[in-house]
Amino acid sequence: MLRVERSPKRVRAVRGGVVVVDSAAPRLVWERQYPTYYFPVAQVRVDLVPPGALHVPDEPELAGLVRVAWDAVDDWFEEDEPVYVHARDPYTRVDVLESSRHVVVEVGATRVAESRRPKVLFETGLPARFYLPLVDVRMDLLRPSATTTRCPYKGTATYWDVVVDGVAHRDAVWCYRSPLPESQKVAGLVCFYPERTRLVVDGVDQSTVDK
Repeated sequence: MLRVERSPKRVRAVRGGVVVVDSAAPRLVWERQYPTYYFPVAQVRVDLVPPGALHVPDEPELAGLVRVAWDAVDDWFEEDEPVYVHARDPYTRVDVLESSRHVVVEVGATRVAESRRPKVLFETGLPARFYLPLVDVRMDLLRPSATTTRCPYKGTATYWDVVVDGVAHRDAVWCYRSPLPESQKVAGLVCFYPERTRLVVDGVDQSTVDK
C-alpha cells in the first residue's frame, strides 16, 4: 500500500512563464526513496502539460489525483521558494555542526587536505559529510569542473577535479557557494568524496566505515 500524506504547503509549477500547477492541497506520495507530489486534477492545467508528462494513477487511494513529471516544467515552488530535483521530504533533516575532528584527504601518496576545524553535515539517511575550509586544502591540486548538481535541501553544488601526478580524479570535490538556508553553515567550504579519494577522520579510513 502506498504511503500518502497531505502536505500543508502551497505548491506551484511554471512552464514557459505560465503556472500549470497551483495547489494548496497536494499529496506527498512515497513511490521511491523520496516523495513526489500528486495534485487534484482541477488544480492542474492539463492542457499545458507536455504529452506523456501527466500520470493518472490506478491506485484507489490516489483517485482524482495526477502527477506531473518533475522535468516537464521549468520551475517548481513550495510556497514562494524554488525547490530542486524532487519534493522535499518533511522527515529529512539537515544538521551542520562545528567539529574539531582531524580530517585528512589523500590521493595516492599525496596529501590534498588536512583540517582540524571541519563542519560536519548530517543528513537523514546519508553518511556524514566533512566540509573543510579552503585554506586547509591544496587548491593548487584542484581544477574547476563544469559539473553542477542540485539538492532540494542544500542547493546548487559546483565541482573540482583533483589532479595528482597528471591524473585527474573527476569531480572528487564539491562546494555549495550559496546554499539554501538550512545548509548555510557549509557555504564556501569543500567536501571530498570518500569513494574518489582516501578520507581519514581521526585515524579511521572512511571507506572501511559501515555506512
